[in-house]
Amino acid sequence: MPATSSNKSYRVGRSKTGLGLFATKPIKKGTRIIRYHGPILDSRIPEQDDIENKYLFELNGRWTIDGSVRKNLARYINHSCRPNAESDVRPRERKVFIRAIKNIEPGDEINYDYGTDYFKAYLKPIGCKCESCEKKRKKLRAEARADRAKVKARTERKAKKAGAKSPNNKGAKKKKLNGYAVAKRNGRARA
Repeated sequence: MPATSSNKSYRVGRSKTGLGLFATKPIKKGTRIIRYHGPILDSRIPEQDDIENKYLFELNGRWTIDGSVRKNLARYINHSCRPNAESDVRPRERKVFIRAIKNIEPGDEINYDYGTDYFKAYLKPIGCKCESCEKKRKKLRAEARADRAKVKARTERKAKKAGAKSPNNKGAKKKKLNGYAVAKRNGRARA
């Protein structure tokens, strides 16, 4: 893993989704955090257009940044549906900067929204693991458990009522005599 100097306001660390970029100092809203860099690919060249990896950052219809190089620490920034940063794309300069859209405290993970195309291609099949989506799924699971418990309780009550009203049990009384259960019905004993 690449080493970061102590004057940087971020570090690479372990996150829920693998590796992530975390703030080491307070970062104010509007501050440029890091530049997303790597070789520039031209979509008009067939061998460059055929490159497939998760770290491709499209500048426009022609130019793409291949961010898979190890020196590109911005590639460790994870997706979030409620991000604290955003990408500042400059296609004419062929540069991308990640900028804070909220105040970020030390220890917070830096994240931005990857966009609809990336989300559909890579994240939707496995499910988004960002904090807001995890909370949403946790809430939905809790609601589903509560609904299942209500249905189960309702069916148990119905079964109990049906058992009490069944014609075989109507008017029947059970008594234990010498260890045997005996049901009395209309004066006749049954074992």
